[in-house]
Amino acid sequence: MENPVWDDGIPMISVVGDNFCVPYGLEMVVKKKIHGFKKVHYDVYDTSGNLLLQVDGNVWKLQKKRVMRDPSGLPLLTMRCKSFKWKKEWTVSPGESPEENVLFKVEESNPLRLKTRLDVFLEDKKSDKKNHSDFHVNGRFNSLSFKVYRGKSAIAQVNHHYSWGSFCKGKENFRVKVHPEVDYSFIMALLVILDEVDN
Repeated sequence: MENPVWDDGIPMISVVGDNFCVPYGLEMVVKKKIHGFKKVHYDVYDTSGNLLLQVDGNVWKLQKKRVMRDPSGLPLLTMRCKSFKWKKEWTVSPGESPEENVLFKVEESNPLRLKTRLDVFLEDKKSDKKNHSDFHVNGRFNSLSFKVYRGKSAIAQVNHHYSWGSFCKGKENFRVKVHPEVDYSFIMALLVILDEVDN
């Protein structure tokens, strides 16, 4: 099924839901906090300070899992890491549904590369997934930024505002710029997964 379009004819990139696509460029502020080295929590705001999304999960569990919620606490996505793999692989399911109910998968392209590349495969895609990813993420947190691409076109950019002082306090901040008509909850899920892969 083709993605719906806005009145100006530009197709939306809707993965989680159309309600997370807005017809203007969106800038988000992401605040990450590790609580007592046990739980990790992300709060996502717009530039006016309105809470858009929340993500939480345990830090040290062998089977990593992150749950994304809307401002009221309703689960939107569950992200799970496949353990004991040479290349890290994450499955993302809608709500809190079982791992078998997959919305999209994220795979590390090559863990030996200097820069991380993640390949993103939508589950409803019918073509050869091994050779053609739907999206890819290029960058690394220690280079302080990364971009999300659809084909050769960047659809979002993340800048990591890093300092040793904030890191030692278990706090990190990010600025995320999402292009118009792009699902910002999908972009946030990729940020969380890249953060986990690089850390």
